Amino acid sequence: MKHVTYAEKSHFLGDEAADTLIEYAAALANADIADSVTLTAIDEHGNTVDATFLLTPSAALLVETSSSDMAEPDNTAAVEQMLQRVSALVDPPSIRPEEHPEPRNDVHDLTMLG
Repeated sequence: MKHVTYAEKSHFLGDEAADTLIEYAAALANADIADSVTLTAIDEHGNTVDATFLLTPSAALLVETSSSDMAEPDNTAAVEQMLQRVSALVDPPSIRPEEHPEPRNDVHDLTMLG
């Protein structure tokens, strides 16, 4: 479990979710773009909450280890989505032209009316 501080509020997230959140925030900052991510977290009162993090190049995000023995909230789907987005930002797919493009049959000969 890790302690995440964002916008002067603290939440507990599972280790993988917290580490992936900071990795995604860094990838977004390097690309100079923003995104938001909603994760299931535990607030300062011990309640399970949905926390939405707005990740911008200037966002201040702190992730610390914790000695908490609470059960980690499940963020499996959100972690997978963030990892896919990190991969797309860090190693975007290359665009290659077709070797032998097919002729277009949908282009019609247009004449100007005069």
